[in-house]
Amino acid sequence: MTTETIEAPARPERPQRAYAALFRSPSGAVGLVIVAVLVVCAILAPYIAPHDPLVMAAGPRLEPPSLAHWMGTDQFGRDVLSRIIYGSRLTLMIGTIAVGISLSAGLLLGLVAGYASGWTERVLMRIVDVLFSFTEIVIALACIAILGVGLVNAMIAIGIASIPFYARVTHSIVLVEKNKPYFESAVAAGASHARLIFLHLLPNVIPTLIVIGTLGVSTAVLAAAGLSFLGLGAQPPQPEWGFMLSSSRDLISRAPWMMIFPGLAIAITVLGFNLLGDGVREVLDPRQRAR
Repeated sequence: MTTETIEAPARPERPQRAYAALFRSPSGAVGLVIVAVLVVCAILAPYIAPHDPLVMAAGPRLEPPSLAHWMGTDQFGRDVLSRIIYGSRLTLMIGTIAVGISLSAGLLLGLVAGYASGWTERVLMRIVDVLFSFTEIVIALACIAILGVGLVNAMIAIGIASIPFYARVTHSIVLVEKNKPYFESAVAAGASHARLIFLHLLPNVIPTLIVIGTLGVSTAVLAAAGLSFLGLGAQPPQPEWGFMLSSSRDLISRAPWMMIFPGLAIAITVLGFNLLGDGVREVLDPRQRAR
């Protein structure tokens, strides 16, 4: 009698090993440093910002970068550096809330559709397919039209727009795991639905969602900046980077620093989360570590 080796679900590494592997990855280490700096700026903004971001006439209007104002001032005399530092709070809030909405809803839809099969799967995935026929920005704009303008509504809209992507990824992983020998053995042994879902499926879905969720933060930051640039997201006087770009576009020839520094902040933040996501992928994917 021959015996077959039953493939067991992958288990995550211990936290200490995961951190060490992340720091061994050049992209992961750089991304982690950028994101850590962003988090520190968000937490310590009242202590490290030289001025109140909303106070007008903190300096002369449209003053170029100087020792008094490292990134210059805007058309109202507000310190650009202080507004960028406080804007990191909004950036983190946008990324985490938007990704949290889309990831949790997408995980639920994909898990239910993949596990239930039958008509439940067909109905849910056809809904996801219909949403996939529209781009995320179109869905976000439709949500803004219903909910109204504002930063909170923009975060909700961005989160809703990304749900189909996370649902499709979760559904695909669940279908793959259901056909593996270890899962079929658990079903044959009479495992309960809760045990099959929480012990066998979720541990194999979560690592992939962590990776794409980290990468999704950068997408959410860009989408929110785009909506704020169009006047549909953050409203004055909020120090949001996309809104800062929008308010400085008419002054680019007179005060280019008003557009350069918020643009660099967005670019570096997106780069940081992308690099961190790539590093997390290498840590969580054993095939990448074996290369």
